[in-house]
Amino acid sequence: MGRQLVPLTLDNLPDLPRRCRACVFWELDPVSGEAAVRGGRPEVEKEAWISAVLLEWGSCGRVVYVDEKPVGYVLYAPPAYVPGSLAFPTSPVAPDAVQLMTAWLSPSHRGQGLGRVIVQTVAKDLLRRGFKAIEAFGDARWTEPACVIPADHLLAVGFKTVRPHHSYPRMRLELRSTVSWREDMERALDQLLGAVQKDPMLRPL
Repeated sequence: MGRQLVPLTLDNLPDLPRRCRACVFWELDPVSGEAAVRGGRPEVEKEAWISAVLLEWGSCGRVVYVDEKPVGYVLYAPPAYVPGSLAFPTSPVAPDAVQLMTAWLSPSHRGQGLGRVIVQTVAKDLLRRGFKAIEAFGDARWTEPACVIPADHLLAVGFKTVRPHHSYPRMRLELRSTVSWREDMERALDQLLGAVQKDPMLRPL
């Protein structure tokens, strides 16, 4: 089973579920979002948002493919690009963090560890870009797929609650904590071998 997490672009935006392509829950403030829906243009607003974030900030999502078929996605961006988050009682997101906005996996691919892989992929991307943490609003009363990630799922992949709330706790993941022991060991081994190769006193007999 081949799986890939490909950066979200305008080219693969159609691979998101239709209801998600037409959702601007996070991308616009509530008043503007309602106006976009009434005007029949939420998909246009979504595309415009992704285009602007890509140009100004860079990659803001991943599309998950298994055997070349789209089975999920994730969206994330700095809080300045996520006006919808200001409506939450536990806002704002900390200034040193990027907001994990939403994520979705096909029911047929849940329970296979892909949720953790998604978070680790986002963490690696943001670490390379100099960020320290990811924050998200969890849904503590989650019952069905929606724009807000279940709080239990966030806890399961390493997030910790930084501002409790009965419905929408704000949760945080320190990015360094997502780097696995194996990756640390591989990096240390690479550095050790590099040092050995550079030391002229250490030559094979």
